[in-house]
Amino acid sequence: MQTRRTDEVARALWYIEPGRAEIRQERLTEPGPRDVRVRALFGALSRGTEALVLAGRVPPSEFERMRAPFMGGNFPFPVKYGYSVVGRIEAGAADLIGRTVFVLHPHQDLFNVPADTVVTLPDGIPPSRAVLAANMETALNAVWDGAPGPADRIAIVGAGMVGVLVAFLCGRLAGAQVTLVDINAERAEVARMLDVAFAEPNAAPVDCDLVIHASATASGLATALACAGEETTVLDLSWYGEGEVAVPLGGAFHSRRLRLISSQVGQVERSRRARWTRRRRLAAALGLDGAPP
Repeated sequence: MQTRRTDEVARALWYIEPGRAEIRQERLTEPGPRDVRVRALFGALSRGTEALVLAGRVPPSEFERMRAPFMGGNFPFPVKYGYSVVGRIEAGAADLIGRTVFVLHPHQDLFNVPADTVVTLPDGIPPSRAVLAANMETALNAVWDGAPGPADRIAIVGAGMVGVLVAFLCGRLAGAQVTLVDINAERAEVARMLDVAFAEPNAAPVDCDLVIHASATASGLATALACAGEETTVLDLSWYGEGEVAVPLGGAFHSRRLRLISSQVGQVERSRRARWTRRRRLAAALGLDGAPP
């Protein structure tokens, strides 16, 4: 066991009231015998989820389920929230000192965590890219839930980070026809880099074999339903927080026997749950972060 000074002060991001965040100082205790001390190198915000947390739009019914690892405080405020940090181990087990790791932790520049909660970055993956591991884990779980196959016609509605990563994974299926759909025409360049098609909503493909919705908007969900073919599954990856979302279940929704289902990263997809732990899934996501487009 190696340790540094034990009286170091860390800085952490706290959401303290609707629309307001602040940096707070926290004095660190000495790492325990099974802990490591991590100094953050890169962090990533979850634009959708953390925007809802900042706005105070986490429903009371989800206060416990929405707790992130090592979260501080309680919903709605004040709360130290986040789950994507890449850092370097400065203290702990000798064989881990200096290793670069990913850890599900709120936004903080220095912290202690149990050694078994960090995942060492595979060789060749830049730390700045590895912060996408949490998003890639969500995308991987969604692809498992949707179960696309080779040569399928697949639409992903919403070209945010998670939607783009889903398109990246689906685009690697042999013969799959993958289209990324978004209202922002500039996202066509991202689709080009991933070697998948791009369409704005008014030109979105129809009769798709699988549709994945990730725009977190009612209009995006309507577009996703319109893309679906006969008896197609529409997989909703969006989380809307508090409030109601209009879902167009009239028209041909029933006659075409469409299925609208949810996907959420909190649990490993059912067919893999007996064999895959969350740690194995996170390690797999890190490996996928290094895969070329």
